[in-house]
Amino acid sequence: MKNYINIAIVGLGQVGIYLYNELNIKKKDIEKKTGKKIKIVAISAKNKNKKRRFPISKKIFYKDPLKILNKERIDIIFECVGLSDGISKKLVEIALKKRIHVITPNKALIAKHGDKLAKLAEKQKVNLEFEASVAGGIPILRTIKEGLATNRINKVYGILNGTTNYILSEMENSNETFDKVLQKAQKLGYAEPGNPKLDLNGFDAFAKIKILSALSFNTKISKSKCIMEGIENIKLEDIKIANQLGLRVKLLGISEIINGQLFETVHPCLVSKKTYIGNVNGVMNAVITEGKPVGQSVLQGEGAGPGPTSSSLLSDLLSILRGNIKYPFGISSSKRRSIKPFSNDKYTNSLYLRFEVKDKQGVLSLITNRLAKYKISVKRIIQTPDRKNKKATIVIITHKTTEINARNCLSVFKKNKNILKLPTLIRLYN
Repeated sequence: MKNYINIAIVGLGQVGIYLYNELNIKKKDIEKKTGKKIKIVAISAKNKNKKRRFPISKKIFYKDPLKILNKERIDIIFECVGLSDGISKKLVEIALKKRIHVITPNKALIAKHGDKLAKLAEKQKVNLEFEASVAGGIPILRTIKEGLATNRINKVYGILNGTTNYILSEMENSNETFDKVLQKAQKLGYAEPGNPKLDLNGFDAFAKIKILSALSFNTKISKSKCIMEGIENIKLEDIKIANQLGLRVKLLGISEIINGQLFETVHPCLVSKKTYIGNVNGVMNAVITEGKPVGQSVLQGEGAGPGPTSSSLLSDLLSILRGNIKYPFGISSSKRRSIKPFSNDKYTNSLYLRFEVKDKQGVLSLITNRLAKYKISVKRIIQTPDRKNKKATIVIITHKTTEINARNCLSVFKKNKNILKLPTLIRLYN
């Protein structure tokens, strides 16, 4: 690689503009550590005149990012647009075909098209780096690809979304409702001001768990339909009841090999306050791997925000500048295999079930009888009457049961006039 490296940045949102500034102020540090001088020769975004956190050079601005690849001699391009398809996919494909190294924090793109893009990068003998796509500033992907390379990992799980973790933690600390805490998260920049849906519904964490699965188990990115639930239905009442039980609600991403099959899921879990994962709060992320011979490994750090994300992007840049051409997923695409999915129906957990019911005789026995019919046994019952409104809250903690039993049983409660709302279900993490 030549001594002067030309860089382009496409996408100047929160991450892109922060990265642009970091590259400008850390040029000498990068040269000291790699022996390479870098120069930003092109930048691109939708709006040239938008007010940004840091000033940009309009002399190198392109409205159409694809023109950069034709007009400039680019060595490395940062794709910070963030789409799973469209201009993000097109830009990365063309760049790789032109033998330009690509660095991206775009988990949606990698989760959907990572296999194809990795194969293309290998063919062209360039790097496709995406450390920043999972867990912000935590170097989890490099740890799996390099630090744990000779270990046989059988499980990876953790808190993979800083936005949801902040909301759940803040609901507990402030005693405020989901909607109020979401507004606070948006003001602080932890949640998208317009539409934070992809964080809240579990999609963001699910894209990350797919990437972690592929790296951990040397597999193709799975296309199977899995359990994906977010935190939109978690009420302050659930947080309070969990607290009384010595538990906390956390949105967990889980991927493991069960009987030689791949199981992936993202959903809210009740975890003990005495566990490590139960004490990872605020915008922090934590990823735990289990494997042989290393046992359990834990990495924790800030998972949201332009600072941690830029840290990972610069880590990828230095890796490329040092001349390391690597397989994007740790091993050759030809050696990564597809793996049969583990049936969601067989997934087992104890359950937290919260019922809002009419306060009348016989309702509790109706509920427990229905649960028994679907082979769901009761471990604990908490009953809180609201005599003023002639209602009651019934919380039931069950013994372990299968996903299919839980789903079939809950569908029955939709039709009962004594049950005022569809029950809230939260799984207890095993």
